[in-house]
Amino acid sequence: MKRRLLWKLEESVMKVLMGGALFLVSGSLLLILGTVVQRGLPAMNLAMITQPPDGGYYTGAGGGILNAILGSLYLAVGGTVVALLLGLPIALYLQVYAARSRLVEIVQLSLDVLGGVPSIVYGAFVFSVMLLMGLRASLLGGIIALALVELPIVCRAIQEVLKMVPFQLTESAYALGTTRWEVAWKVVVRQALPGITSAILLGFGRGIGDAASVLFTAGYTDRLPTSLLRPVASLPLAVFFQLATPFPAVQERAYASALVLTVIVLGISILSRLATSRLSKFAVK
Repeated sequence: MKRRLLWKLEESVMKVLMGGALFLVSGSLLLILGTVVQRGLPAMNLAMITQPPDGGYYTGAGGGILNAILGSLYLAVGGTVVALLLGLPIALYLQVYAARSRLVEIVQLSLDVLGGVPSIVYGAFVFSVMLLMGLRASLLGGIIALALVELPIVCRAIQEVLKMVPFQLTESAYALGTTRWEVAWKVVVRQALPGITSAILLGFGRGIGDAASVLFTAGYTDRLPTSLLRPVASLPLAVFFQLATPFPAVQERAYASALVLTVIVLGISILSRLATSRLSKFAVK
């Protein structure tokens, strides 16, 4: 009887702690979204998302943040594509080709360590390489830096998804005489396609909101992106530079820029859900 009362007390305490954690997380999210919407919506207008900055934009002149919107999309898409091209083969090799070995453990540990490295370190590393090669801040440098930031995230997420592919499914494919290459790309990838899509969009969301890695590698400019070898703006840096000005009107535009970034990330999350649900019909239940 006494033990049962202790169990009930323990269960009640855990429920209170879980409820408190849920309230804390949900409340923080609502508070952030409410602040961004409340302060950013009054400064939002059509010019903000359809025009680049005019001369003196950061002192209160007209224009918008089209350069930063396009720049962030180019950076995030480019970085995600490079991370996927590197991460998917690594994940497939670790899960399909490589057996349990010291090499697999070393690679997994390396990915975990890389995932915990601050993004500013990646930016500093890429910036140092660019200096050695005589390159300046550019869209290409930002893409490379973001690809390094996203690589461990995308790779580990895909690997965890591949682990969920039924063992019997791959064994049945081998029994039919298929090669490992065919099993990897025609069975495993097809089965894990919903999860791989989520991993890609997860990396994209991480890349589009990162500022530290592109601060020195991509630079900043008021011009629209036109070349891989020219500096490019990004939304996180646009928010930072606008908040750093002493002009209240420009600071309000910073919240409008943050609102645009939030809407993009929210749209990516919704697309992830829709894509996952649609692609799930191709997976074996």
